[in-house]
Amino acid sequence: MSNNVIVYGWKQSIPGRESLSGQHFQEFLQYLQQQKEQGAIESYEPVLLEPHSGDLHGFFLIKGEPSKLASLTGSPEWVQHQVRAMLHMNGMTLMRGVAGPAVMERMGMWMGAIPR
Repeated sequence: MSNNVIVYGWKQSIPGRESLSGQHFQEFLQYLQQQKEQGAIESYEPVLLEPHSGDLHGFFLIKGEPSKLASLTGSPEWVQHQVRAMLHMNGMTLMRGVAGPAVMERMGMWMGAIPR
């Protein structure tokens, strides 16, 4: 299993456009399931955060190989989902990162870069 991730998050629906957000959420889940079945991603998980004072209230955690994730986010279908989301969501964000054993590898790199 890959340790590479995409965090595709959001702050909130634009007031008055909540039904669009709900519909698009379901369609994006279907899209991610298709990507998983086709082998473009390894897994995905939607996450809804409890109310808090921050700017991130939910996200999709998508795992896969780096080259496949790059192809995914460069595809016309992905871009279309982003364009649609901009019409009904505030605070959209897309971040790349690592999870699992790769975290300790990156921390080792970080620790090695600290000036002594």
